[in-house]
Amino acid sequence: MSGYSKIAAHYREVIRNGDLKPGDPMPSYSAAVAEHQVNRTTVIRAYDVLKSEGLIVSQPGKGTVVASSPLVVTGADRVNRMSQNGRQYAPGETSTGHRVMRRSVYDPEVCQALQLEPGDEVVIRIRAFRQDDRATTVGVSIYPTRTVAEVPELADEGRMSGGFFGTLYTERTGREVVRGQRTAEARQASQDELAALEIDAPPHVSVAVMVTKVTYHDEQGPLAHWEDVYAPGTRLPLPE
Repeated sequence: MSGYSKIAAHYREVIRNGDLKPGDPMPSYSAAVAEHQVNRTTVIRAYDVLKSEGLIVSQPGKGTVVASSPLVVTGADRVNRMSQNGRQYAPGETSTGHRVMRRSVYDPEVCQALQLEPGDEVVIRIRAFRQDDRATTVGVSIYPTRTVAEVPELADEGRMSGGFFGTLYTERTGREVVRGQRTAEARQASQDELAALEIDAPPHVSVAVMVTKVTYHDEQGPLAHWEDVYAPGTRLPLPE
């Protein structure tokens, strides 16, 4: 990785993790030169990359600051952020509308992902994430009964306060939780998803949304299936 790309990657991660929040000043060119032991041109090129990505902006009288609309991360990336700095939420981010329900599952894709038979019971947790009071994402996490048996907090109403389910699961079972391959697809949003994302569209109008999916496993099989549904216009980082 070249010098300016490495510096851009450093600040991209700092912004993504919330260590620099929207409106915070970026280090001056001189400070960045001293920190990274490079020349001024290299720092300028790195900052230009971040500006082109919409992560930072120049403001008269303030210099270069973190942009007001940072990237929205997936649920899986949120777990990575928690492991690095303990922050479940980015600056300006919160979650609302937490719902927990026990249901029989019939969706073929979910049944296949969790290796369940149609009609098997699962616990479903749903919440809407908001950035600067704008709904950006609907998060849906689905757990088979064997996961809930080890982490019964998953069936409790409201926001889960014990952290990532995988951390609790590993502490109680000694088995490592492994994240599977994340996938993304575009599809038509359901009316429930549109309501959660606060999108006012007539029933006959199709609204396209991006959806990311991932399944977590241990040595005995699938433990959870997560889906994140993103509002139109939401920007999310893709894996490097």
